[in-house]
Amino acid sequence: MKGVFIVLEGIDGCGKSTQVKHLSKWLPQSGLMPNEAKLITTREPGGTKLGHSIRELLLSDFEGISPEPLTELLLYAADRAQHVSQVILPALNNGHWVISDRFSSSTMAYQGFGRNLNKRMISELESIATKGLTPNLTLLLDISVTESLSRRKYKANDRIESEGKKFLERVSDGFYSIAKAKNWITVSSNQKQELVSREIEKELINLIKNNNL
Repeated sequence: MKGVFIVLEGIDGCGKSTQVKHLSKWLPQSGLMPNEAKLITTREPGGTKLGHSIRELLLSDFEGISPEPLTELLLYAADRAQHVSQVILPALNNGHWVISDRFSSSTMAYQGFGRNLNKRMISELESIATKGLTPNLTLLLDISVTESLSRRKYKANDRIESEGKKFLERVSDGFYSIAKAKNWITVSSNQKQELVSREIEKELINLIKNNNL
Protein backbone atom coordinates (compact mmCIF):
# COMPACT_ATOMS: atom_id res chain seq x y z
CA MET A 1 0.00 0.00 0.00
CA LYS A 2 1.53 3.29 -1.14
CA GLY A 3 -1.17 5.85 -0.38
CA VAL A 4 -2.62 7.24 2.85
CA PHE A 5 -5.96 6.20 4.30
CA ILE A 6 -7.71 8.61 6.71
CA VAL A 7 -11.04 7.90 8.41
CA LEU A 8 -13.38 10.20 10.31
CA GLU A 9 -15.57 8.54 12.93
CA GLY A 10 -18.15 9.64 15.48
CA ILE A 11 -21.81 9.55 16.41
CA ASP A 12 -24.52 11.13 14.26
CA GLY A 13 -24.35 14.91 14.08
CA CYS A 14 -20.66 15.18 14.99
CA GLY A 15 -19.79 16.92 11.71
CA LYS A 16 -17.91 14.21 9.81
CA SER A 17 -19.38 15.08 6.44
CA THR A 18 -18.59 18.76 6.92
CA GLN A 19 -14.97 18.04 7.82
CA VAL A 20 -14.51 15.57 4.95
CA LYS A 21 -15.72 18.30 2.60
CA HIS A 22 -13.30 20.77 4.16
CA LEU A 23 -10.36 18.37 3.88
CA SER A 24 -11.19 17.64 0.25
CA LYS A 25 -10.47 21.32 -0.50
CA TRP A 26 -7.70 22.01 2.01
CA LEU A 27 -5.44 18.97 1.71
CA PRO A 28 -4.67 19.21 -2.05
CA GLN A 29 -3.64 22.85 -1.53
CA SER A 30 -1.72 22.29 1.70
CA GLY A 31 1.51 21.02 0.16
CA LEU A 32 1.38 17.98 2.44
CA MET A 33 0.47 15.47 -0.28
CA PRO A 34 2.85 14.22 -2.99
CA ASN A 35 2.29 16.06 -6.26
CA GLU A 36 1.29 12.89 -8.08
CA ALA A 37 -1.25 11.82 -5.45
CA LYS A 38 -4.97 12.41 -5.89
CA LEU A 39 -7.38 12.84 -2.99
CA ILE A 40 -10.46 10.63 -3.03
CA THR A 41 -13.31 11.17 -0.58
CA THR A 42 -15.87 8.48 0.09
CA ARG A 43 -18.27 7.20 2.74
CA GLU A 44 -19.78 4.13 4.36
CA PRO A 45 -22.24 2.78 3.73
CA GLY A 46 -22.71 3.75 0.09
CA GLY A 47 -19.24 4.33 -1.36
CA THR A 48 -20.01 2.30 -4.48
CA LYS A 49 -23.05 1.84 -6.73
CA LEU A 50 -23.77 -1.48 -5.06
CA GLY A 51 -23.12 0.11 -1.69
CA HIS A 52 -25.61 2.88 -2.44
CA SER A 53 -28.35 0.28 -2.83
CA ILE A 54 -27.23 -1.42 0.39
CA ARG A 55 -27.30 1.97 2.15
CA GLU A 56 -30.94 2.43 1.16
CA LEU A 57 -31.75 -1.00 2.57
CA LEU A 58 -29.93 -0.25 5.81
CA LEU A 59 -31.34 3.19 6.53
CA SER A 60 -34.92 2.80 5.31
CA ASP A 61 -37.87 1.84 7.45
CA PHE A 62 -39.81 -0.77 5.50
CA GLU A 63 -43.29 -0.21 6.92
CA GLY A 64 -41.91 -0.43 10.43
CA ILE A 65 -40.12 -3.72 9.84
CA SER A 66 -36.40 -3.53 10.65
CA PRO A 67 -33.77 -6.09 9.66
CA GLU A 68 -32.51 -8.41 12.34
CA PRO A 69 -29.28 -7.18 13.99
CA LEU A 70 -27.29 -10.00 12.36
CA THR A 71 -28.80 -9.19 8.97
CA GLU A 72 -27.86 -5.55 9.49
CA LEU A 73 -24.30 -6.54 10.39
CA LEU A 74 -23.92 -8.68 7.26
CA LEU A 75 -25.25 -5.91 5.03
CA TYR A 76 -22.66 -3.50 6.43
CA ALA A 77 -19.95 -6.10 5.85
CA ALA A 78 -21.10 -6.61 2.25
CA ASP A 79 -21.00 -2.85 1.64
CA ARG A 80 -17.50 -2.64 3.11
CA ALA A 81 -16.13 -5.60 1.15
CA GLN A 82 -17.24 -3.99 -2.11
CA HIS A 83 -15.98 -0.58 -1.00
CA VAL A 84 -12.51 -1.83 -0.08
CA SER A 85 -12.09 -3.91 -3.24
CA GLN A 86 -13.54 -1.43 -5.71
CA VAL A 87 -12.54 1.97 -4.32
CA ILE A 88 -10.15 2.10 -1.38
CA LEU A 89 -7.45 -0.47 -2.12
CA PRO A 90 -7.04 0.40 -5.83
CA ALA A 91 -6.62 4.07 -4.91
CA LEU A 92 -4.10 3.36 -2.15
CA ASN A 93 -2.11 0.95 -4.31
CA ASN A 94 -1.81 3.72 -6.91
CA GLY A 95 -0.37 6.09 -4.33
CA HIS A 96 -3.49 8.19 -3.82
CA TRP A 97 -4.97 9.46 -0.55
CA VAL A 98 -8.40 8.33 0.61
CA ILE A 99 -10.61 10.00 3.21
CA SER A 100 -13.66 8.04 4.32
CA ASP A 101 -16.66 9.16 6.31
CA ARG A 102 -16.82 6.03 8.53
CA PHE A 103 -15.11 2.65 8.25
CA SER A 104 -15.06 -0.64 10.13
CA SER A 105 -14.99 0.84 13.63
CA SER A 106 -18.46 2.28 13.06
CA THR A 107 -19.69 -1.29 12.77
CA MET A 108 -18.07 -2.21 16.06
CA ALA A 109 -19.54 0.89 17.74
CA TYR A 110 -23.07 0.61 16.34
CA GLN A 111 -23.51 -3.15 16.05
CA GLY A 112 -21.09 -4.31 18.75
CA PHE A 113 -21.80 -1.73 21.44
CA GLY A 114 -25.13 -0.37 20.23
CA ARG A 115 -26.78 -3.67 19.28
CA ASN A 116 -24.76 -5.78 21.75
CA LEU A 117 -23.72 -8.27 19.07
CA ASN A 118 -20.73 -10.51 19.72
CA LYS A 119 -17.65 -8.30 19.32
CA ARG A 120 -15.30 -11.15 18.44
CA MET A 121 -17.63 -12.20 15.63
CA ILE A 122 -17.71 -8.62 14.36
CA SER A 123 -13.91 -8.39 14.41
CA GLU A 124 -13.53 -11.61 12.46
CA LEU A 125 -16.15 -10.57 9.91
CA GLU A 126 -14.61 -7.14 9.46
CA SER A 127 -11.15 -8.64 8.98
CA ILE A 128 -12.57 -10.59 6.05
CA ALA A 129 -14.50 -7.64 4.60
CA THR A 130 -11.53 -5.23 4.83
CA LYS A 131 -8.90 -7.77 3.71
CA GLY A 132 -6.99 -6.71 6.80
CA LEU A 133 -6.85 -3.05 5.74
CA THR A 134 -6.52 -0.54 8.58
CA PRO A 135 -6.46 3.27 8.31
CA ASN A 136 -3.22 5.19 8.64
CA LEU A 137 -5.14 7.66 10.78
CA THR A 138 -8.56 7.72 12.41
CA LEU A 139 -9.99 10.96 13.78
CA LEU A 140 -12.81 10.73 16.30
CA LEU A 141 -15.00 13.82 16.26
CA ASP A 142 -16.08 13.98 19.88
CA ILE A 143 -19.55 15.30 20.62
CA SER A 144 -21.94 14.72 23.51
CA VAL A 145 -25.09 12.71 22.95
CA THR A 146 -27.15 15.70 24.09
CA GLU A 147 -25.51 17.94 21.50
CA SER A 148 -25.93 15.28 18.82
CA LEU A 149 -29.66 15.08 19.45
CA SER A 150 -29.93 18.87 19.57
CA ARG A 151 -28.21 19.29 16.22
CA ARG A 152 -30.52 16.79 14.57
CA LYS A 153 -33.83 17.82 16.12
CA TYR A 154 -35.04 19.63 12.99
CA LYS A 155 -33.84 16.94 10.58
CA ALA A 156 -35.63 13.79 9.50
CA ASN A 157 -34.06 10.73 11.12
CA ASP A 158 -33.17 7.60 9.21
CA ARG A 159 -33.80 4.19 10.78
CA ILE A 160 -30.52 4.11 12.71
CA GLU A 161 -30.84 7.69 13.95
CA SER A 162 -34.34 6.90 15.21
CA GLU A 163 -33.06 4.33 17.73
CA GLY A 164 -33.10 6.87 20.56
CA LYS A 165 -30.86 8.30 23.25
CA LYS A 166 -29.97 5.07 25.09
CA PHE A 167 -28.81 3.42 21.87
CA LEU A 168 -26.74 6.47 20.94
CA GLU A 169 -25.17 6.53 24.41
CA ARG A 170 -24.01 2.93 23.96
CA VAL A 171 -22.59 3.79 20.55
CA SER A 172 -20.81 6.84 21.97
CA ASP A 173 -19.29 4.75 24.76
CA GLY A 174 -18.19 2.28 22.10
CA PHE A 175 -16.37 4.92 20.11
CA TYR A 176 -14.56 6.14 23.24
CA SER A 177 -13.50 2.60 24.06
CA ILE A 178 -12.28 1.90 20.53
CA ALA A 179 -10.45 5.22 20.26
CA LYS A 180 -8.55 4.56 23.47
CA ALA A 181 -7.59 1.01 22.47
CA LYS A 182 -6.43 2.00 18.98
CA ASN A 183 -4.75 5.28 19.92
CA TRP A 184 -6.90 7.43 17.66
CA ILE A 185 -6.73 11.21 17.63
CA THR A 186 -9.80 12.75 19.26
CA VAL A 187 -10.95 16.21 18.24
CA SER A 188 -13.67 18.08 20.13
CA SER A 189 -16.62 18.77 17.86
CA ASN A 190 -18.49 20.77 20.51
CA GLN A 191 -17.23 23.98 18.94
CA LYS A 192 -17.59 25.96 15.73
CA GLN A 193 -16.94 24.06 12.51
CA GLU A 194 -14.07 26.39 11.62
CA LEU A 195 -12.30 25.63 14.89
CA VAL A 196 -12.73 21.89 14.35
CA SER A 197 -11.22 22.26 10.88
CA ARG A 198 -8.21 24.19 12.22
CA GLU A 199 -7.58 21.55 14.88
CA ILE A 200 -7.71 18.75 12.31
CA GLU A 201 -5.33 20.66 10.07
CA LYS A 202 -2.84 21.06 12.92
CA GLU A 203 -2.98 17.36 13.72
CA LEU A 204 -2.35 16.39 10.10
CA ILE A 205 0.51 18.86 9.71
CA ASN A 206 2.22 17.55 12.83
CA LEU A 207 1.81 13.91 11.84
CA ILE A 208 3.10 14.39 8.31
CA LYS A 209 6.03 16.59 9.30
CA ASN A 210 7.05 14.00 11.90
CA ASN A 211 6.70 11.18 9.35
CA ASN A 212 3.96 9.54 11.41
CA LEU A 213 1.46 9.36 8.57
